[in-house]
Parts: sequence; C-alpha cells; structure tokens
Amino acid sequence: MRRLNGKAALITGAARGIGEATARRFAAEGASVFVTDVDEARGSAVAKDLGASFLKLDVARDPDWAAAMQFVLERHGGLDVLVNNAGITGFDEGVIPQDPENCSLEGWRRVHEVNLDGVFLGCRYGIRAMKARGGSIVNLSSRSGLVGIPFAVAYASSKAAVRNHTKSVALYCAAMGYPIRCNSVHPAAILTPMWDPMLGHGPDRPARMAAMVADTPLRRFGTADEVAAAIAYLASDESGYTTGAEIVLDGGLLAGSAAAPKPA
Repeated sequence: MRRLNGKAALITGAARGIGEATARRFAAEGASVFVTDVDEARGSAVAKDLGASFLKLDVARDPDWAAAMQFVLERHGGLDVLVNNAGITGFDEGVIPQDPENCSLEGWRRVHEVNLDGVFLGCRYGIRAMKARGGSIVNLSSRSGLVGIPFAVAYASSKAAVRNHTKSVALYCAAMGYPIRCNSVHPAAILTPMWDPMLGHGPDRPARMAAMVADTPLRRFGTADEVAAAIAYLASDESGYTTGAEIVLDGGLLAGSAAAPKPA
C-alpha cells in the first residue's frame, strides 16, 4: 500500500543524504514530491529521476520560502507534508574550531541561520499552507540536540532548539485547532556526505568509521533509508495521534550502556 498517495510533500535539503532518501521514499509511497535545495544541479537531477518538481530554496531566506510555497500551492492546491531537513554541521568547508572556546561568532551564526532559522521559516510557512486542510511537519533534529557535544557546539545548540521549537509548533497548532501535527527525528551517526569532512576518503576511512561508532551498541552507522522510513511514518496518516514527539535513531547510543554484556 502506498501510504502517501495524493499528498503533496516539500522536502528541504533533498539533493543528497537523508533529504534525497526521503524524497525517493515519498515518491515510492505515492506522494507528489517537491525537491528543494541550494544545489540546483544535483537537486534538479534527483527531481528529474523521480519525475518530481525541483525548487531552488535557501532555507535561511524568507523570500525563497514565500516563492516555494506559492509554487506548491499553485501547482498542487495545497501542502500536506513538510520535511525540514536542510542543515549544516559547521564543518562543511573543512575541520575548523567548533568548540565553545574557539568557535567564531560568524560560524555560530551561520549554523543557526540554516539549521534553526530555516526550520522556523519552514514551520511558519507550513502552518499557513496547511491549517485549512491539515498536514504533517517533520523537523530533522539530531542526537546532538539531546546531549552536549563539546566540539560541535553550534550544531548541538541549533538542533536542541529545533527539538524544542517542534514541540512549541505542535502545541500551538493543537491550541488553534489546526489539524497539523509536528514531530522531530533525531538521527545520530547516519552515513551521508555530511560526514565526509570528518571521515575523509583515504585508506584510513574504514578505521575512522569504526572509531566513530565504537561507542554505539549496534556498532555501525545508520543509513539514510532507515531515517527516511521513520520520516515516512510521521508523514503518513498512520501517525495521526502523534504530535510533539521525537523519534531517535542512534543505534542504541542513548539507551545507557555502550557495551552490551556477552552471553556466558
């Protein structure tokens, strides 16, 4: 059964990684997908492959959101699902200081501009587009939004704010009587291009990968498809009683114990 038949879905940061996997999952589930990204070449290629529409969207720019929503409403008559996925780590242009002592104010602001302002704007436009007929907003937070991350403070702060804003949006929509649900997804180590600056592409990449997930009980990276499956659930009518909630996909990392005891 195609769970998203007839639904119009806009996904930010859909040119690669979790966003691309979500766009592909949604298309397979029957949704009319609007692929958005700042990467016009790759985003257009993904959209073409899916038979979807592409919109260039810088999530930190209010005019871009206004234009994107107008396009969706004119093309489909409404919006049913919004996935606020676009985000940056602060390491996108190389490994630079992201600790609380040495992170630059410019770097701090840039991460928050994309990760938090982008979600704020998306939710604002999403509520306005959905409030008449209802819908689902899914915000991508992170495992880093649930715990402190000493060497990625801007990223952790922005994702913690996304988590809280999601709950505020959920409660607001419920209080206003809008049939809109808003939930957050919290991936941990998901193997996407976002990790490339830290993992590299040299012969030591496998060792670096193993070190990154050494404390994860499942001892591996998650996949973008696994995250897309959780997002598809929240986008579907199956999650109709779920709002203000969070789904954590971290391989058991936050369950409490890094090492499971071996059978006697």
